[in-house]
Amino acid sequence: MSITTVAAYAAPSAKAPLERTTVPRRPVGEHDVLIDIKYAGICHSDIHQARDGWGEGIYPMVPGHEIAGLVAEVGDGVTKFKVGDRVGVGCFVDSCRECEYCKQGLEQYCSGAGVSTYNSLGKDGEPTYGGYSTHIVVDENYTLRIPEGVGLDEAAPLLCAGITLYSPLAHWNAGPGKKVAIVGLGGLGHMGVKIAHALGAEVTVLSQSLRKQEDGKKLGADHFYATSDPKTFEDLAGTFDLIISTVSAPLDFSAYLSLVKTDGALVNVGAPEEPISLNLFSLIGGRKTLAGSMIGGIAETQAMLDFCALHGLGAEIEVIRADQINEAYERVINSDVRYRFVIDTATI
Repeated sequence: MSITTVAAYAAPSAKAPLERTTVPRRPVGEHDVLIDIKYAGICHSDIHQARDGWGEGIYPMVPGHEIAGLVAEVGDGVTKFKVGDRVGVGCFVDSCRECEYCKQGLEQYCSGAGVSTYNSLGKDGEPTYGGYSTHIVVDENYTLRIPEGVGLDEAAPLLCAGITLYSPLAHWNAGPGKKVAIVGLGGLGHMGVKIAHALGAEVTVLSQSLRKQEDGKKLGADHFYATSDPKTFEDLAGTFDLIISTVSAPLDFSAYLSLVKTDGALVNVGAPEEPISLNLFSLIGGRKTLAGSMIGGIAETQAMLDFCALHGLGAEIEVIRADQINEAYERVINSDVRYRFVIDTATI
């Protein structure tokens, strides 16, 4: 099988609507797998990048780093996969493989030549194109196995939303006896609730209103509070071992830090385009940690997929046609999705 160009949806320039086009794919190399993409999730970061929200992008840009599909071809040296295997691709498709972080399995923090799934330059100097397309070629070492316990459509968002929450929950030891709060019940937050609950933590959702309270409880939340109510911050002062903020808008971090126990942590996985301000006394007064976390390495992402399959956890999704992508972007911005759009790539 030889595929040199594939159908895709791309943003031709910053802030332009996405449109159907074709993009090149490299030949399948010795250690590559060709993936027939079945589903691609829409992450808020796709919108930030397609619209130049995080800095100058590479256009045309094919977003998509929540990819699920089937292996269609393997290179001669591939040992990890065979044709027909259920596989996924997350936020990066290569790294330097030599720095201290790559050697620790923390490829997401590669200090050398990390290569994002899209809006990046590969080691060949060519732009990378993401999952809003019919096929992708990826090195076997950056390809994930999707277990049978979760459908490909519900698995696609796990490759970003799932690992983005699993990694900090695991790193900060969420589990029995720990009180964990998830800020925002969206594409990221709803997976945080599911995973934290499955880990055995006592889970609270902190949302702007109580509109999604019923959903939160169904997903595994023990408690649900509205952050628009000042009484929430009075009642929950000093409550949580761990708070994970998933929102992509600036928060009053001093107020949220007041909810953290001494020696607890507030971890940010949302990435607002604007800078934040912080009163450092909100940290000093309880030996608290304000931290960040970004996706996970390959081994940890595989562990997350296995964990989700074991516990029957997939994303809550709305499957759309490719010609609905631009409409979906506007709905994501307006928080009008429960809880992740997934593109049926057969419609590209």
